[in-house]
Amino acid sequence: MSPTDRPAVGWIGLGALGAPMAANLLAAGFPLTVHNRNRSREAPLLQAGARGAGSPAEAATAAEVLLVCVSDDCAVEAVLLGADILGTDQTAARQGLQPGTLVIDCSTVSPATSRRMAAQLAQQDVDYIDAPVTGGTEGARTGTLSVLVGGDPAHLERARPLLEVIGSRISHLGPVGSGQQAKAVNQVLVAGSYAAVAEAMALGQRLGLPMEQVCEALAAGAAGSWALENRAANMLRGQFPLGFKLALHRKDLAIALEAAAAAGMELPVSQLVAAMEDSLLASGHGNDDVSALARWFGSQGKAA
Repeated sequence: MSPTDRPAVGWIGLGALGAPMAANLLAAGFPLTVHNRNRSREAPLLQAGARGAGSPAEAATAAEVLLVCVSDDCAVEAVLLGADILGTDQTAARQGLQPGTLVIDCSTVSPATSRRMAAQLAQQDVDYIDAPVTGGTEGARTGTLSVLVGGDPAHLERARPLLEVIGSRISHLGPVGSGQQAKAVNQVLVAGSYAAVAEAMALGQRLGLPMEQVCEALAAGAAGSWALENRAANMLRGQFPLGFKLALHRKDLAIALEAAAAAGMELPVSQLVAAMEDSLLASGHGNDDVSALARWFGSQGKAA
């Protein structure tokens, strides 16, 4: 895609994932207008050449493609439709969206919310795909996220040049909402893998094993995993630099548990991890990385 072919892009949401994702698009030459509720988070992108917008509506006005990466269902609904879904909120993106605009929602929300956003925006001839991502802040910085897409295949092809900048794998999984369903499956896996690594580290330390050597040995075998390779060392040190907030993972796990209940399933491992995370949230660890699950074992099962 030549520089003159790159569409004007609006971006809403510059959190731990959104900011580096937007920065990668800007570095790739896409004309970028950004908005964040805390306007100070826009500064690094403005210095790099992006344009700032005072509201979601302003970010959407000149955009051919609008990307959204915010924290939860309420935030998605607020920035796209406004508090009043009838559209009386003049700051919401829908007030600036033009017919033919494509909205790419990289937030993690319930499939039902994605379907509702798509239906509402379709009334003004605006296209929508859900495209939640996985890969953490590391993947957001390096542009190697996995992007889980639900939506019309033609809309995905229109989005693909942008998604290929922020991710190294783009998977089309079905109609709108399918990306969110796949993200729920991902978060179940994250819950089990992080909790298993945390439990294993706690056991090894209690047994007095040389855990750095143990981790190196186990990583090459059947127990090897991304969580073991990338988070075990932090767990052993009791340090939890942010990759993905525990509070946000608990929100995502609630989506997965709700989806399972609707399908007539129980997820006992996920239910246990959810209870562990609730204990840590109550102890003030919601802003720690998910690997802070290791804190739960700090006092024989009581949150440290």
